[in-house]
Amino acid sequence: MSDMTAPAKRSLFTPDRLMDKRKAAEKRFRFYGLAAVVLSIAVLIFMLVSIAAQGWTAFTQAKLSFPITLDASKLDPKGNRNIEEMKKITTLTYNKVLGQGFADAMKAKGIQIDALTDKELAVLVSKDAAADIRNRVLADPALLGTTIMADVFASGRIDGYLKGRVTMASAANDSNISPAQLQLADRLRDAGILKAGFNWTFLTNPDASDQRPEAAGIGVGLIGSAYMMLLVLIMSVPIGVSASIYLEEFAPKNRWTDLIEVNISNLAAVPSIVYGVLGLALFINTAGLPQSSSLVGALVLTLMTLPTIIIATRSAIKAVPPSIRDAALGIGASKMQTVTHHVLPLAMPGILTGTILGLAAALGQTAPLLLIGMVAFVDNYPSLPVGGVMDPATALPVQVYTWTQRSDPAFIERSSGAIIVLLIFLLTMNALAIFLRRKFQTRW
Repeated sequence: MSDMTAPAKRSLFTPDRLMDKRKAAEKRFRFYGLAAVVLSIAVLIFMLVSIAAQGWTAFTQAKLSFPITLDASKLDPKGNRNIEEMKKITTLTYNKVLGQGFADAMKAKGIQIDALTDKELAVLVSKDAAADIRNRVLADPALLGTTIMADVFASGRIDGYLKGRVTMASAANDSNISPAQLQLADRLRDAGILKAGFNWTFLTNPDASDQRPEAAGIGVGLIGSAYMMLLVLIMSVPIGVSASIYLEEFAPKNRWTDLIEVNISNLAAVPSIVYGVLGLALFINTAGLPQSSSLVGALVLTLMTLPTIIIATRSAIKAVPPSIRDAALGIGASKMQTVTHHVLPLAMPGILTGTILGLAAALGQTAPLLLIGMVAFVDNYPSLPVGGVMDPATALPVQVYTWTQRSDPAFIERSSGAIIVLLIFLLTMNALAIFLRRKFQTRW
């Protein structure tokens, strides 16, 4: 071949069309990746901002503060201060006492009522107020005959007015509130009787009826979620870690173990509602455990969490270098000693991370809990462990679901507030997983 027909030599340092094309493709790939990351962060920020904008007001509440005189002749007609007899006095009587004190407080402040009826005035006060005063009197009968400061919730519509959710225009078309009542609320606020402050009871109160959205809280949901997560931790971690150790270190490699591994992977991908159907059939219909109890919810979530923990634990054990095992066996350690003293400590960061992430995923589940009856209205706190795990309860995700199904806009606000609390728990658990992974991580 002559020099005239020999192919030209290419240099890596000489740009050509092929090199320019590859560099352009690399730039496009970088741009697509960066755009995907920016889009994901933007969607996440939009979601968090929208939830915070709707939910932060759930942590504030409008309250009415005015003095009332607890007339002993009405609240304890016999005058013997017998608690059982005082319990027979219903909230209707306390409502009258509360209404009289409210009217007297407005008169003392020189607030014009504008010919509003007693029924229209009562709309400004929460229907939970009379029960609150009654509980205070039953807890301390010495209050009878004295004048106390009633610090009670305003109604949901008045609370919404202070937060901007209810307006004069919307009140004109609302059968539950009128513009005249909102104008009275303005005068009460100027007089210092009506004010808004931080609402601790949102974190401690149980759920409330549709007529008392201002009194609804997530207290029962917090306790129910805590009970379930504690039981899931107790049941799933020992079983999951033990199964992982056996499958990875001791089980023979044959078609039976291959079948088990395939089924574990498949169970991790099963929709959560299927576990709810299984829990309903197995634990409630067959075993006869009580519906909507924390124990049944924990059993269902344990079945759902086990595959995740097993897969994460096996991956952590598999990541330990074989040289660690060989060295331990070479100096005379048994198989069990090798696993417990060398493999497990090195795999602990991965095990803890997988466990916490599995529990965090279980904390946010709703569908399986709905099928076992945890959607029921629960306004009583579960008792202390161990008996409390058998009492009716609910969970935070279920509480969010039930509130979004109600018509009053105040419950939508509270559902967003409950989501904020749930996100704080999830972020805390994920941060704990990252911390534990870095703390126990061993580099070699």
